[in-house]
Amino acid sequence: MRAPATGSVSSHQARNSHVRIPSARPPLPHRRSCGHVRDGARQLRQRWWWKQTAAAKDNPYGLQQAGTLRVGTLTDAPNVYLKNGKFTGFDNDLFTAVAAKLDLKVQFVGTDFSSLLAQVKDKNFDLGSSSITITDARKKTVAFTNGYDFGYFGLDVPAGSGITAFTQLKGKRVTVVQGTVQDDYATKEGLNPIRVPDYNGALNQLKAGTAQAWVAPAEIGESSAKQSSGKIVLAAKQISSAPTAFAIAQNNPVFMTALNKALDEVIKDGTWTKLQNQYYPGRPLPTGFKPGSGSGGFPPLKAGTTS
Repeated sequence: MRAPATGSVSSHQARNSHVRIPSARPPLPHRRSCGHVRDGARQLRQRWWWKQTAAAKDNPYGLQQAGTLRVGTLTDAPNVYLKNGKFTGFDNDLFTAVAAKLDLKVQFVGTDFSSLLAQVKDKNFDLGSSSITITDARKKTVAFTNGYDFGYFGLDVPAGSGITAFTQLKGKRVTVVQGTVQDDYATKEGLNPIRVPDYNGALNQLKAGTAQAWVAPAEIGESSAKQSSGKIVLAAKQISSAPTAFAIAQNNPVFMTALNKALDEVIKDGTWTKLQNQYYPGRPLPTGFKPGSGSGGFPPLKAGTTS
């Protein structure tokens, strides 16, 4: 019987000597060391950081869409309204000029005032524009830019009404737009107002006789009276105690700083004065009121200043 070749082992010898026959299975892949794992994690973190840095550079104000401001506004008020498919009015024209200083486009979207601030807070809108009066209560929901306008309360009543002053409203059926500073005023005065979602709703309350008076922004009340064919009259006006401003979501200081700087620029270059004269001709500036930061001058209004 021929002896097996040198170095080989017969199956009989393997069984008897317990020699292991090499497996035909390929070797297991080499596992990465802990150092390689750490390097991979570091690279992932670096890629994430670069992506975040690039995103912040392209969208420094944290807008819904880089380069475009989505702005919530109204469609039925003289200061902010829709005309020939375009949103305009004093507030919106002013903000368009502010956005241009920041090289941003503006997309206006119509909504009700009663839900505007909540939508700004939830970042459905990058900003709210609608002669929004600054109040402590509203500061709990949104942040405000520097004030850019002042306002008056208007008292609208049906023609022939005996109501001629705000002091006569106790015990009367008074309507207001929900969530407005006029709503705050009526509540504070204990008037138990009838709340409606928009200005058309308030006007309809007067026309239908379900309300005896409407406390409105004076410009809106005056415009509504002029367009009512003599059925509604503006009985009285009184100045509001706080300025109006643009509203943004809280905790965005970079955006706020940029907005206030751009607002000062459009005040200084005469845009603010031009729009005041265009939309509110004959309305004097209240003594002591300074738009924006108040640090710079601006061309005077044609109507001058109240004494």
